[in-house]
Amino acid sequence: QVQLVESGGGLVQAGGSLRLSCAASGRPFSAYAMGWFRQAPGKEREFVAAISRSGDNTYYADSVKGRFTISRDNAESTVYLQMSSLKPEDAAVYYCAATRRTYYNNIGYYSQTGIYDEWGQGTQVTVSS
Repeated sequence: QVQLVESGGGLVQAGGSLRLSCAASGRPFSAYAMGWFRQAPGKEREFVAAISRSGDNTYYADSVKGRFTISRDNAESTVYLQMSSLKPEDAAVYYCAATRRTYYNNIGYYSQTGIYDEWGQGTQVTVSS
């Protein structure tokens, strides 16, 4: 089991940038593929980005492609989400998630919430227009 703690959320103006971090503790971090999801009030949790165990493969939702970058530092047991050109519609609680079920390498697989075993508590991102 791995424990996840997100940080880096806050208030930013539209067009601005934020970097979210998710620190993991417990089992070896490199055994897990990692994902970022977000949930706005009244909406379902949605996929944002995912990264393979090694970091060689990354996957993005169309809504954030070209603006967000997911990365990981296995030595530091941390996954990051660099968010740029933020829009008001990016406002949400952002969650990181971990899975050891790395059976496939495609966005269709990693965008499913059901494959992730561990979730962080979330960090709030607010974007003012």
